Amino acid sequence: MFDQILIKSRPIPSEPPKRRGATSMETEPSRFRLLGAILAAVPWSQVVIGSGVVLLAALVPWGTGEVLNAMDRQVMAVDITSNLVGENRVALERSAGQWVGRSFFATDLSDVKNQLEQRPWVESAAVRRVWPDRLAIEIREKKPLAYWSDGRLVSRSGEVFAPSNPEVAGKLPLLSGPDERVMDVIRMARTMSDTLAEHSLGFAGLSLEQRGAWTLTLSNGIEVVLGRDQVTERFERFVTVYQERLVSRASEVKRVDARYSNGVAVKWKLDAVTSGKKT
Repeated sequence: MFDQILIKSRPIPSEPPKRRGATSMETEPSRFRLLGAILAAVPWSQVVIGSGVVLLAALVPWGTGEVLNAMDRQVMAVDITSNLVGENRVALERSAGQWVGRSFFATDLSDVKNQLEQRPWVESAAVRRVWPDRLAIEIREKKPLAYWSDGRLVSRSGEVFAPSNPEVAGKLPLLSGPDERVMDVIRMARTMSDTLAEHSLGFAGLSLEQRGAWTLTLSNGIEVVLGRDQVTERFERFVTVYQERLVSRASEVKRVDARYSNGVAVKWKLDAVTSGKKT
């Protein structure tokens, strides 16, 4: 009887031991909930994007430098593509050759441009890189308008310059005067040249003295003294007298003095022909 009771009965588990003191089991879930709320409130997409931008900004300069260093090479040739008249191509190429062997990317193109524009005939220079190892240079030369004092040239923009070969400019009028008044001389020369062309007369030169007196030279060799005052009126008077009285004897005239209020004085080439006669 006793054995049967033992077999059928189940042991009753003993109670687990009680923890002494305060327990943290009740506060752990609340801490996790607080941390979860904080993490949920963070805009993770913006954080990730912002971090990527910062990282990219930091890597771009470094990466660019590394790529350029890897791609950089020496300048192997300099090509000059311009049609040159005054500038000597061989001398120009020799000067430009100083950049051969330099870094393709590190070469300062503005420095190349500035140095080329120091040459007397060069008005402007355009410089560009041609991958993988060349520099292309295009030169625009100064356009000479006339010969200036002491064998120099004056450009159409009014710049007086002194190349070593001014003769390549060919046949041009001769202008002279103080360098600081070059634009005054050019303006007067253009006005007179246009008026003379209207009367089938050629313009050969114009001189402005330091004291302000003007002297005109025609293509037929006649000199016209205009003085300092009323230059335009005197010039117009000369043109009128020339057309009415002198055109038929132009080959005999050496000089005309237009510094008179009511006429001009003519100096003939032959002393026997009314030398210094007032007309």
